[in-house]
Amino acid sequence: MHYIRRGTGKPLLLIHGLGGHWQSWNPILADLATRREVIAVDLPGFGQTPRLAGETSIRTLANETAAFLHAHGLSGIDAVGSSMGARLVLELARRGGIVGGVVALNPGGFWQGWERHAFFSSIYLSIRLLRLLRPVLPAVCANPLGRALLLAQFSARPTKLAPDTVSDELCSYVASPAFDELLAQLAYGEEQQGAPRNSIVHPLVIGWGRRDRVCFPRQARRALALFPDAQLHWFDRCGHFPHWDAPAETSRLILSALAGARADAAVGRSHAGHGDHPEQSSSLHLPQFTG
Repeated sequence: MHYIRRGTGKPLLLIHGLGGHWQSWNPILADLATRREVIAVDLPGFGQTPRLAGETSIRTLANETAAFLHAHGLSGIDAVGSSMGARLVLELARRGGIVGGVVALNPGGFWQGWERHAFFSSIYLSIRLLRLLRPVLPAVCANPLGRALLLAQFSARPTKLAPDTVSDELCSYVASPAFDELLAQLAYGEEQQGAPRNSIVHPLVIGWGRRDRVCFPRQARRALALFPDAQLHWFDRCGHFPHWDAPAETSRLILSALAGARADAAVGRSHAGHGDHPEQSSSLHLPQFTG
C-alpha cells in the first residue's frame, strides 16, 4: 500500500474517501504535521496502490488496512477518515485492537431507502461526466464556475477551494480502477455493523457537515445509534468534505479529540439516535471552539 509520512510526534493515519488518494488531505496535512507524524495512505485501487486481486469492499479494505498497520508496527494508531474512509475507520474501531482514537468525517453507509439509490445514482452519473471531461478537467477546475458546477454536491463553498486540490481529486476519481466496484459495494453491499455501548475505549468522534448533500445530515443519528460510544461534532456551513470547507476547524477537532479531549457540554448521549432531527444527538464541544 502506497503511503507518505510527514511531521513528527505520535503517528496519525489518514484514510481518503471513494476515488481519492493521499493528496485529498492536502488542505490540512501541513497543519496536522506540526503536532503529529501523519501517515496518509492510498487505499488499494486508488492513487498509486494497485487494486486488489479479488473483491474491493469495506470488508476487504479493512482487512488490507489492518494488515498494513500490523506489518509496519502501527497497530493501535489513531485514525481519521473521510466519507468512505470514515466508514472504514469506524469499521476498524468496531473490530477492536487495530486503531486507537478515531475521527470519522461524514461517514457513508448510514443511508436508508431512497437515500441509498440517490447516493448511487448521483455518484454514478457524476463519475461518467468526469470521465467525459477528463481531457479538460484541469482547465474546468481552474474556473470558479467550473468548480461550482462540478462540486455542488460535495462542497458548501466550491468557488473558494484551491483549483489544484479540486483538479487532483477529480482526476483521481477518473483514474481509479476500483471506483465502480466500490461504489456499488457501498450502496448495495454489506450493511455497516455497529459496536455495543462501552465496547470502544478510545476517543471516537463523528464529524458531520450540516450541508452535506452526499450523506444527508439526518444520517448522523443512525451513525450514533450504531456507535453509541461516539460523540458528534457539527460543522456549520460545510458540505461533504469538512477538511476542504473548514480546514482550520477540522484540524482543531482532530488534534483535540485525539489528544483525549472530552466534551465539556454535550446534549445527553442517552438520546442519541432518537427523534426526527439530528440536532437532538450529542454534540462535541472542544475547548478551542464550539461545535
